[in-house]
Amino acid sequence: MTYADLRIDRRGPTDGDALLLLHGWGSSGRDMQPIAEALAGTYQTHTVDLPGHGASPPPPTAWGVPEHARLLHSYIRDAIQAPVSIIGHSNGGRIALYMASDPEMCAALQRLVLISPSGIAPERSWSVAVRSAVATTLKAPFQMLPEPLRKPALDWLRHSALWRLLGSSDYNRATGTMRETFVKTVSHHLDDRVDRIQLPVLIFWGTRDEAVSRRQIETLEAAIDDCGVVNLEGAGHYGHLEQLDTFLSATRYFLETT
Repeated sequence: MTYADLRIDRRGPTDGDALLLLHGWGSSGRDMQPIAEALAGTYQTHTVDLPGHGASPPPPTAWGVPEHARLLHSYIRDAIQAPVSIIGHSNGGRIALYMASDPEMCAALQRLVLISPSGIAPERSWSVAVRSAVATTLKAPFQMLPEPLRKPALDWLRHSALWRLLGSSDYNRATGTMRETFVKTVSHHLDDRVDRIQLPVLIFWGTRDEAVSRRQIETLEAAIDDCGVVNLEGAGHYGHLEQLDTFLSATRYFLETT
């Protein structure tokens, strides 16, 4: 899979500073479009449908965060041909944090604007711990099968009704390679590498966000040297849509002054 397979909406002046807009899991570039429309008068915006989302096809095999990051890095290097600022929501923020903390990719980036970014290991509730323990127990006998039988047996298990009961709604909605892609992506935590980030970072977090906690945001703020946080009072996980004017005002100031 190459970046040519992705749906990417391009707007704004070709000589403007480039912004790469990345949506969250289970979403599409449509959720980032209000930002692109507002900023395209000044900036060159590139709004991506990530693999398996929106109008972009799924990856050929199960991908994790590194594969997504390398695909986007190749797009910046070969198509945009200039450093970009990334505006990333949720899992799009996770990918941006990975790129910014990678010694080979970070030179392609100028700044990060993140909305409720994923990537820091969450607190595990008792219900998640129980589901994880049950899943591990269910998989154990299948893992002992010889190789020719193991893969189809595990595939059968993952498509069983019992396994679906253990999975999250995002996992259950995914099909094909996107199920394993979901598992590989959401289980990729960046706690041990975000302190490498040397770019200016601005984080927006809704005070009623139930997907990303205040502790996760505070962990990022403490680890990254040049990092500011804007709390969106009363907003949830999609704070950029719920309080668009506040988001745009702070983002414009950040982009113009850093």
